[in-house]
Amino acid sequence: MRTTNKPAVLAIAALSCIWGYNWVVMKECLKYADAYDFAALRTGIGAVSLFALLLWKRRPLRPKAFWMTALLGFISTTLCIGFLSLALVTGAVGKTAILVYIMPFWVLLLAWPLLAEHIRGIQWIPVVLALAGLSIILEPWNMQSTFISKLFAVLVGVAWALSAIMIKFMTRKQSFDLISLTAWQMLLGALPLSLIALIVSDTPVRWTPFFTVGLLYSSVISQGLALMLWFFILSKLPAGVASMGTLATPVIGVIAASIKLGERPSAVEAFGMLLILAALALLSLMGYIQHRQIQSVIGDKIEKG
Repeated sequence: MRTTNKPAVLAIAALSCIWGYNWVVMKECLKYADAYDFAALRTGIGAVSLFALLLWKRRPLRPKAFWMTALLGFISTTLCIGFLSLALVTGAVGKTAILVYIMPFWVLLLAWPLLAEHIRGIQWIPVVLALAGLSIILEPWNMQSTFISKLFAVLVGVAWALSAIMIKFMTRKQSFDLISLTAWQMLLGALPLSLIALIVSDTPVRWTPFFTVGLLYSSVISQGLALMLWFFILSKLPAGVASMGTLATPVIGVIAASIKLGERPSAVEAFGMLLILAALALLSLMGYIQHRQIQSVIGDKIEKG
């Protein structure tokens, strides 16, 4: 490994720990606030932290493509964070984390009709593995109360995938400052969450020291700081390597939930989780190999040129 890559590898480790443990933090914070109250507070504070980052970097604050950004905010923030909070109210942290991180496969499936990007050849292998794992964890034949929380977790992944496709579509049309885009979509997406919280939340937030620290961790550290780490990683490492590194995030979430919350998935659920993690690892490896092949072809052309 080259020395220049060591900071990026350390950043991946830090990012995986921050995001992985955030699952436990969110679950614990929901003991002190309703789902929509917590979602609105988390996204609002997260947006403020990103605007502070923009000011610190002296980047322009004016948004590009306002209405497209607003739609992105509704999908990426209102739906994603709203569904996520609802999933964690009654659902287990480990299963929720794994089900949410099935997102790359929803991207593959949705990009087919929306972007005309077809699934080809061996790409079907991780897709089938992931869908098999999803079916096992969801247990649609066992309609208990936890099925709804699992369904919300799946909807988070679908909304996350739609937002990823929308970002790809938007960046084809024009260039965006990703920090500015993220800040604006988070702020605009937080507004509907705040309105819903005002209408449906009937229990006041219990502002304990634990909740305050947890809220700041979930918003400023898990969103603001983590975003900076992620951009740094992408600037230093191939996307395939970066995505393989973040595979540790749901694993850390499962382990942290087991230690902190005493969660123990059943043998069937554990098997489903393993199938999904194997599918994610295979998909990331395929992306890494494809990147290396492209780099090799470019290198050969430069040498011959």
